[in-house]
Amino acid sequence: MEQARMRAAEARPCVPAARVPVRAPLAPAGPPAAPAPNAAPAADAPSPAQGVGGRRPAPGVPGAGPGGGSASPAPGPVPRTVRRHSVRGQVLEALRSALACGQLEPGRVYSAPALGARFGVSATPVREAMQQLASEGAVDVVPNRGFRVCVRSAAELAELAEVRALIEVPVVLRLARTVPAGRWEQLRPLAEATAAAAAAGDRAAYAEADLAFHRALLSLAGNRRLLALAQELHRSSRWPPPAPGAAAPDRAALAADAAEHTALLEALIAQDLDVVRSLVRGHISGSDA
Repeated sequence: MEQARMRAAEARPCVPAARVPVRAPLAPAGPPAAPAPNAAPAADAPSPAQGVGGRRPAPGVPGAGPGGGSASPAPGPVPRTVRRHSVRGQVLEALRSALACGQLEPGRVYSAPALGARFGVSATPVREAMQQLASEGAVDVVPNRGFRVCVRSAAELAELAEVRALIEVPVVLRLARTVPAGRWEQLRPLAEATAAAAAAGDRAAYAEADLAFHRALLSLAGNRRLLALAQELHRSSRWPPPAPGAAAPDRAALAADAAEHTALLEALIAQDLDVVRSLVRGHISGSDA
């Protein structure tokens, strides 16, 4: 009898144990998929009446109905919802512009909630943006208070310029010997962008155009660590003014600085190493943008 039961058990098919469902991997970041017709909105999706960062616009704002409610959509494409990292990027750009224009005063402490109210966002993306600026040397963290805009003395600016020259001069000279003339011509639109910003007297736009030109120039070396270090030094040396009460460069000074970009390209195309060396040293030591 016992042997019969064992033979019956061996003949019975093996049933696998129940398997825990495996969670599908998160989809890569990208534009959100179009919703199905008549589908309900996602639970975490901001409503059309919400603004940047999920805040509801105040009454009277275009796109809001009476009392801040949603109104009928205007003709045309519906703007994509701004994601959190995009809000942080927009705040960072606004803070950099305010620093470049001197709207954020050197030596003064600013709180994240106050700046958030100024930009119409919560304090969180402001803190995140300020932490980025702190890593770039533009601000210092003041515990329990906020962030203090750094003050650059003439001696500190001279030290930064010396370090920049030690890094950038030999790199640009090496590139001058090896990069073909046609490759330098591709940088000309970036040089022209700095000239246009200088002619407009737009200091914030000039600061970004100047950084873009130097980044493109040094990127030809193919050294990412060098490029990151050079950008950090560049940003640390450009926040105006260098000290309280010091005058920021005027339009003529910006135009002269921008002209050096074009002159440097001409010297690089001609492989005139002496002129390249002189221009790079002079541009770094004399540039305060």
